[in-house]
Amino acid sequence: MRFVYVYSMKGDPDRVRAVAPEHAAYWRGLALDGYLGGPFADRSGGTITFKADTRAEAERLVDGDPFGREGLLNGPWVKRWMVDGAEDIALTESGEP
Repeated sequence: MRFVYVYSMKGDPDRVRAVAPEHAAYWRGLALDGYLGGPFADRSGGTITFKADTRAEAERLVDGDPFGREGLLNGPWVKRWMVDGAEDIALTESGEP
């Protein structure tokens, strides 16, 4: 399953700059299938997409994000993403809602 993690930053640019290398290293270090991510151009937040077997696994990965652990995020969320309906067949066959 593909997930998308969208986050916005709190207004603490010095702390964000200090934690950003750890955040990037965390996500790259996971070596997740289908990983693609980066900041918004204005650095107000970012988006990461990746594959995980379950929603619980995706949430666990997001919970480990250094930005979140350091309290730098406003309302981050993780959602399952149906890219052009490509996962519909696999979900029907697996019985997953």
